[in-house]
Amino acid sequence: MVVSSAPGKVYLFGEHAVVYGEPAVPCAIERRARVSVEARDDDRIRVHAEDLSLNGFTVEYSDDSDGGPDVDVAESLVQAGIGYIDAAVEQARDAAGRPDAGFDITVESEIPLGAGLGSSAAVTTAGIDAGTRELGVELSAEEVAERAYQAELEVQNGEASRADTFCSATGGAVRVEGDDCRAMDAPDLPFVIGFDGGAGDTGELVAGVRALREEYDFAADTVESIGDVVRSGEEALAAGDVAELGELMNFNHGLLEALGVSSRSLDQMVWAARDAGAHGAKLTGAGGGGCIVALDPTDSTQTALRYTPGCEDAFRAELDTDGVRVEDEE
Repeated sequence: MVVSSAPGKVYLFGEHAVVYGEPAVPCAIERRARVSVEARDDDRIRVHAEDLSLNGFTVEYSDDSDGGPDVDVAESLVQAGIGYIDAAVEQARDAAGRPDAGFDITVESEIPLGAGLGSSAAVTTAGIDAGTRELGVELSAEEVAERAYQAELEVQNGEASRADTFCSATGGAVRVEGDDCRAMDAPDLPFVIGFDGGAGDTGELVAGVRALREEYDFAADTVESIGDVVRSGEEALAAGDVAELGELMNFNHGLLEALGVSSRSLDQMVWAARDAGAHGAKLTGAGGGGCIVALDPTDSTQTALRYTPGCEDAFRAELDTDGVRVEDEE
């Protein structure tokens, strides 16, 4: 059995625009998904998932099953919970040349599902790493990132970017622009995260931005403006100017609001963080619900968020310089 883990992430800048070739800067955070994989003697897949905002479930199925897993859980939750795991299995099988390999898989995650913290990328990345190692194949972080991106691309109907999976595989702060992915130097960033307890529908939100962009020239200009913010943010990051990073995060959130991907709860948390003295705050991820990220070295933002209507949790998160890694191997 092999256990691998991978970190979640927050976006300093660039979500949604990265889908259209603009740059983005995600940062890995010290909240992880852990995936244990043990090979079976048959071709069946057994998945036990915990802490994925689904109260846990276990499913067992094979490639020739009719209609998918038979479980007493809403179909949409099952799809969310195992879609990425299934794609990771296929990538591990392909990497090892073992198309009929079966697995017992357990997923434990500190990252809420669909909240904008990269849960799917972390699970996919850790799953591919553990699955390939269990089959006797060791991939580099870059190879895991590429396979995890292909898995997300399949699940998200061609709308995924490389940002989440590359960040999860390599850790630290990264810059992604199209197929160009690279690590960036970053100072200690005082991340504070607020979570509204909800989750946005990534596919629906990405499709909504695409529809706006195709209908209105100014929506396409808004996407390009996010790219301009990212490029300014890169300079601030290189200079270690946290105050400037915060100002640019505020701009980025406003542009995302204009694209219709924020929500009342996210906006309330963003404004609470700013009123508490944060350098800046914005939604992170696809939006529609989930999380915001603020920069504040003091306790003020975290305290304010805990008293903000619609905020279910607030916590500090350190930059995680480790990417995907093996936790245990037997």
